[in-house]
Amino acid sequence: MTQDPSLTDPLPLDPDVVKTLGDLPDEFRNFPRLFQDEIRPALLTREAEREAAVAKARQARYVGIALALIGGLAGAFLIRHPLAAIAPVVIGLGYLYWGGRDVRRLGREAKDLIVQPVVRELGLSFAAEPGSIESIYRHRQVRTVPGWDRASYEDLLTGQRNGVDFELFEAHLEERRSSTDSKGRSRTRWVTVFRGQCLRLQFDKRFYGRTLITRDAGFFNRFGGGKGMSRASLEDPVFEKIFEVYTTDQVESRYLLTPDLMQDLVDLEKAFHGGRLKACFDGGEMFITLEGGDLFEPGSMFKPLDSVDRVKELLTDFSAIFQIIDAVVRGRRREELERK
Repeated sequence: MTQDPSLTDPLPLDPDVVKTLGDLPDEFRNFPRLFQDEIRPALLTREAEREAAVAKARQARYVGIALALIGGLAGAFLIRHPLAAIAPVVIGLGYLYWGGRDVRRLGREAKDLIVQPVVRELGLSFAAEPGSIESIYRHRQVRTVPGWDRASYEDLLTGQRNGVDFELFEAHLEERRSSTDSKGRSRTRWVTVFRGQCLRLQFDKRFYGRTLITRDAGFFNRFGGGKGMSRASLEDPVFEKIFEVYTTDQVESRYLLTPDLMQDLVDLEKAFHGGRLKACFDGGEMFITLEGGDLFEPGSMFKPLDSVDRVKELLTDFSAIFQIIDAVVRGRRREELERK
């Protein structure tokens, strides 16, 4: 008995999906099929829920803002009492927050529906709430993040690329600061000293020296990169205008900081929507941090869940990471060949 081909043959790919994902590197060529056959159907099962959550959030927005404005003005100018002015504002903002609760919850759930199939296809692992991450202390040691008193972490991605183990996570680092007013009363507050992405690459061989890359700090460049480090001489004038590089091994720094890698670092800032990039080669590891940016988020819940742009942005993030790893691996191979 001949089986009906319609039961076994996959549906033709949506041309819009192919077009949207078509400008990604060749290694992502299977993702139009993954999106159409797995990710999109899962997202569409939640579309009615998204529409209801958005309608609720919009209604809460109008009611909450109106309550805060009208009630606050009435309390201030008619009743003329501070509490009468403040109470409607607090209630209005609280109602606004309550109204967006379903949208925020759905966003977290949609994130898993998008991220997990992608990382599985790439052979990676992802944890939205990883707990403590020990490598943050190495980031501090090589000066890619400042010191802190309190830390929290999320969105840990781990895997391997071209024999290089890597991890990427978001860190929020805070410092406790105390002050005393004129009456001798002390006050303690928490100040964010870093919030952004931390990337660590583990190579199979140690670097000969330490090379630190920071944003150009103008006058403060004179303080250098640390003990035993001197400013590296680079061949790319564009990169030199953006970054300052310090190293303990001038020869190695030139092999590592190829034009390809320097451009990839600039592209990484754009892909991650972050800034103030810092990077360091030390031991057998490379560390990169960027302030700002928020990766692995599903995007606005105010547009259809099955938008292919949600997956494209995620794959663009992965591509930027992979390009960094590939550029460093190429530079190290060239260095090893020429040093022999």
